[in-house]
Amino acid sequence: MFPSTVMSCQRSVKRLPRAQRGITMIGLLAWSFVICVVALIGMKVTPALLEYQTITGMVNKAAKEGGSTVADIRASYDRAAQIEYGVEAIKNGRDLDITKENEQIVIRFAYDKEIELVDPVYLVIKFEGQSK
Repeated sequence: MFPSTVMSCQRSVKRLPRAQRGITMIGLLAWSFVICVVALIGMKVTPALLEYQTITGMVNKAAKEGGSTVADIRASYDRAAQIEYGVEAIKNGRDLDITKENEQIVIRFAYDKEIELVDPVYLVIKFEGQSK
């Protein structure tokens, strides 16, 4: 008698439809659009950031090993700028602000980089830094 009771209970239980899970086509398109925009901006901005890091390294090297006069430091930066590939923002040592603070040479620089994202849309990044 026990097995027949279990069988009758199983027949009377109705299964509810399960809620569908997943992402819709519109959701997939929206996320792919967001990912593409972030990737586009990342690919356009990365060279500018690498150039900034290169300029910072060149300025630090010129401050430490460039000499004691402003002309020597500018000449040292100019030599480094001729060797380094991809530095277009500050090509001349004349664009550097060279001072002496607490018996230490400090070189400051600032420049703007305009990056074209899509034809009428541009991204402007203002870079500034100084030697350590």
